[in-house]
Amino acid sequence: MKLYPLKLAGIPRNMLWGGRRLRDKYKKTGATDKTGETWELTIRPGDVNKIENGAYAGRTLADFIGEAGNRVVSDSYDGGRFPLLVKFIDADDDLSIQVHPDNEYAARVEGDSGKTEMWYVIDARPGAEIIYGLREGCTKDDLKRALEAGEPRTALNYVKAKPGNCFFIPAGMVHAIGRGIFIAEIQQNCDLTYRVYDYGRLDLSGKPRELHTKKAFDVIRPYTREEIEKLRMSAHTSGERDVSLLSHCEYFKTIKLDISQPKDLIAGSASFNSLLCISGSGRISSGGEEYEVKAGDSWLIPAGTGQYRLSGRLCVLLTTLK
Repeated sequence: MKLYPLKLAGIPRNMLWGGRRLRDKYKKTGATDKTGETWELTIRPGDVNKIENGAYAGRTLADFIGEAGNRVVSDSYDGGRFPLLVKFIDADDDLSIQVHPDNEYAARVEGDSGKTEMWYVIDARPGAEIIYGLREGCTKDDLKRALEAGEPRTALNYVKAKPGNCFFIPAGMVHAIGRGIFIAEIQQNCDLTYRVYDYGRLDLSGKPRELHTKKAFDVIRPYTREEIEKLRMSAHTSGERDVSLLSHCEYFKTIKLDISQPKDLIAGSASFNSLLCISGSGRISSGGEEYEVKAGDSWLIPAGTGQYRLSGRLCVLLTTLK
């Protein structure tokens, strides 16, 4: 089978807090004025990207891997759970304050994997904030008291978000995306979220959304800046780091590429290349063919494809497994 770059169709998900940017900015098919997320690289039960180009157009990414073999994911992929989930998220309102479990807790309690993630801020309204862990010196007991009093600011760390910011969120860090923030998210392939506070909002049936307080407080832990940085670069071994390297943790490596001149890249045997186009437009050249790329596109270059080229004027997040 000849390997080629796969253009993936995002899967829109409407949310109470969703907005219009995925429809208006990126022209996402099926997006509405309440679309909170599009899943741009996913293989999960009921949520698998379809391929939009080439011999596999109209078929799923799972079909492609099933026929091409596990090697197109990685030379170490055993055919189990697909390792990553990549999203765009548009928060027109505050997301719930939440936390994700680590691998040990998720396996023991949920029969699932944990969730470590990274956010790249594409756009943010002036003054927009994220919640990024506990305030320095605060404990879980302090957080419980603050939430019971309806005053989360007294125990949580609020950080201004600006375009170009990158935030690494290890499992166990309490967090939330604030209103007005538009991000790309790279994460372990897990959809476990424990809500600890939701501003008293009601779901579409008029009932308060479920909280998961006990499980959340089982897994919440404080992190120092040094601990976060160590985890963010835990798999990086080459010494000096380029500013374009956003994360190189045990689960993924993400690099921000600002393309103005042609750049040659390689999808070797160790990992597929996920390309998420943040802005601009250009081309992927591979195997004697050219493919047009525009803002909002998600592409997967199968492992083992070899050398390919990006050209044009565009900003891309390149994610690999190693």
